[in-house]
Amino acid sequence: MSNKETPLMKQYNEIKGKYPDALLLFRVGDFYETFGEDAIKAAYILGITLTARNNGGSKIELAGFPHHSLDTYLPKLVRAGQRVAICDQLEDPKLTKTIVKRGVTELVTPGVSFNDQVLEHKSNNFLAAIHFDKKQAGVAFLDISTGEFLTGEGSLSYVEKLVQGFSPKEILYQKGKEQMFKDVFGTSFYTFKLDDWAFSKSFSEDILLRHFQTNSLKGFGVEKMPLGITAAGVILHYIQENQHDKLAHISKLSRIEEEKHVWLDRFTIRNLELLYPSSDSGSSLIEVLDKTTSPMGARLLKRWIALPLKSKLQIDDRLNAVDYFYKHSEINESLCKHISQIGDLERLISKVAALRITPREMAQLGRSLQNIAPIKKILSESKNPSLTKLSEFLHPCEGALTEILRVLHPDAPSVISKGQTVSMGVSPELDDLRNITQNGKNYLLEIQKRETELTGISSLKIAFNNVFGYYIEVRNTHKDKVPSTWIRKQTLTQAERYITEELKEYETKILGAEEKIHHLETKLFNDLVLYISDYIAQIQTNAQVFAQIDCLLSFANVAKENKYNKPEISEEKDIIITQGRHPVIEKKLSVGEQYIPNDVELSDDQQIIMITGPNMSGKSAILRQTALIVLMAQMGCFVPAQSAKIGLVDKVFTRVGASDNISSGESTFMVEMNETASILNNLSDRSLILLDEIGRGTSTYDGISIAWAITEYLHEHPQYKAKTLFATHYHELNDMASIFSRIKNFNVSVKEMGNKVIFMRKLVAGGSAHSFGIHVAKMAGMPRFVLDRANDVLKTLENSHAMGNSKVNGKKDKMQLSFFQLDDPTLVAIKEEIEHIDINTLTPVEALMKLNEIKKMVGG
Repeated sequence: MSNKETPLMKQYNEIKGKYPDALLLFRVGDFYETFGEDAIKAAYILGITLTARNNGGSKIELAGFPHHSLDTYLPKLVRAGQRVAICDQLEDPKLTKTIVKRGVTELVTPGVSFNDQVLEHKSNNFLAAIHFDKKQAGVAFLDISTGEFLTGEGSLSYVEKLVQGFSPKEILYQKGKEQMFKDVFGTSFYTFKLDDWAFSKSFSEDILLRHFQTNSLKGFGVEKMPLGITAAGVILHYIQENQHDKLAHISKLSRIEEEKHVWLDRFTIRNLELLYPSSDSGSSLIEVLDKTTSPMGARLLKRWIALPLKSKLQIDDRLNAVDYFYKHSEINESLCKHISQIGDLERLISKVAALRITPREMAQLGRSLQNIAPIKKILSESKNPSLTKLSEFLHPCEGALTEILRVLHPDAPSVISKGQTVSMGVSPELDDLRNITQNGKNYLLEIQKRETELTGISSLKIAFNNVFGYYIEVRNTHKDKVPSTWIRKQTLTQAERYITEELKEYETKILGAEEKIHHLETKLFNDLVLYISDYIAQIQTNAQVFAQIDCLLSFANVAKENKYNKPEISEEKDIIITQGRHPVIEKKLSVGEQYIPNDVELSDDQQIIMITGPNMSGKSAILRQTALIVLMAQMGCFVPAQSAKIGLVDKVFTRVGASDNISSGESTFMVEMNETASILNNLSDRSLILLDEIGRGTSTYDGISIAWAITEYLHEHPQYKAKTLFATHYHELNDMASIFSRIKNFNVSVKEMGNKVIFMRKLVAGGSAHSFGIHVAKMAGMPRFVLDRANDVLKTLENSHAMGNSKVNGKKDKMQLSFFQLDDPTLVAIKEEIEHIDINTLTPVEALMKLNEIKKMVGG
């Protein structure tokens, strides 16, 4: 640092020192400036010019943009993963003779923002905190833009599942836990590490009690969640440290209740493409189900998809409400219209709490509140108990609505000084000032006309200059007619200039009118914001009810559009789906192409369905559609099936698709085994398990062995009889149906016509003996030579190994897999040689010699 450091740079460096991890936007006049390394980053990310300035003799990089462009540039910085400290001028430069006082007014990070350009309207912007404790962890999620604050705790796999489902934009965790975090959550999240002392339960509990102004946390149902409490306290501490102190909209801490929701691990969320497609050209379930008309509804729908219900009563409540909307089109349309006019009520009222709402947004809030009464009336008059109950939670907020309509101009601007914010009639003083600015010229003409008539001076005129302000000018020929009450201010060659008390008063008014209008409108608007602050809790409740209604309407409209039917939810364990379809794939088919529906039944007698069939025949689609139908039903949504009886499922596991984790040294097969092990170690009696091509990542014999053992484990489990769909190319596994009573064989049928194979995509009883892999290669455009050679090799292998005749010994306690038919002369000779060796008397040297003989027999 230079000894000749300028006062401005000295101030900058002091502030930057307090926020070393953030990119500092330093307000200088009408610009936000960045310096040094920050300037280099900003110029690169924003595409703005990088220059340099002289800092008392040394050069320093400089890049900036106009302060009014903050909303344009800030989102780009945050989306690039930057923490941005906004440093504003804290006093009017006109009122100080020294350097302007400055300070950070807000720290914006990927997980902490109110800026509409940073936020996604249909997604929450969650900040998460993780508190590790050996094999368990606590987690908390906060969306500061909506006030939603949730916490939970459990095993590392459970917390990982929550993180995957909530998709936080930023995660806080403890310094020194980097490896543990990486092992559990990988490297795909934006993170920030905090010091150890912030992860103290007593410290966190104290922060939470102070914030909620309560004596305990029992009212939130989290008092027995020490890890979750710690994580929640860490989030509040982080928020407060980041210059966010107006947090009245964070009014409660909700417990994420593991026992109320279906377990979906991260593999299942990913494999079933519930929220995000696995490829750029793919589609996810939420894209099909989201017909919401409000941002609140869209955000809640993601929660419903990630956290399906396990309670029959709660599911039936949703299904009955959806059924009501499905059958009552007029009510459906009316509610959709009202909810579409509400806007983002959650984020609007959060801005009220944070004192960040603009006049235009307040006007939108008023229009939103006008829809409460009609929605409440429609729901209360419905004959559906679930909807009438929802109507009881709606608060009319009449006082808030009345005050907004009274104070605020209907076309209020986004910035107070850019238009009329306050309505006429609210403040007589404000109306008078507006009248002066709007009718000033007419007022002066009226004075001029009146004084001309009173004095008889026909050439009298009123004018203005910066020295004397407003004045009356009279030519010398008429100066004898000037009233004695006029005060002479200036003598000219041909005229005299005068002022009057009336002109001076008018001058004082008009010169300060604009400034006074801004001051008065600001005060009146701030008073309105404070008044509306008393309604934060009621409006938040309304927003939550509107979001639920929006989701239920979305389910009804999707059901009508796609011909879905109402499922039957049962406390029994059977899953019976008639004419089921895949909700996403059927929407992607070409015009005129029909999706082939299929029946699936899983019961105590048919616990495991082994599905064989060719590549591309639709085995994977049947697996996925079964899980999606079950999950949709337990979300409270109608399902793509002719009928569906769903015995409540508490966990859904999937092992489908190939992937690897090369950066962590894990092959495709290792990932497959990790995911399968997770399933086998966490299953329950009400689990639904989908296995697709288990064992294909290793050699054929290893793969068959593993697939057989896994299936037997699921069938013979001493406690749980998890319902399982197993798609496989290993036709040898069809033998299991004759050995194990609850395993049934099915295949996806094909029709062979000459050298062509037609995929019927129909699930039928019985096993399949062919995979038609070479046929699929032909469809992919493989060169003819390769196809012909592959057929030759296939015939040779089938003849030499006779794989089609292999059988598996059916002893459940000790399986012997006889994959070789030892009819090859060389193999028979080797077998006989080995059988005649007495290994108990064989010396090491003799063993080596015998091994050499066997090697020679196979041509080694």
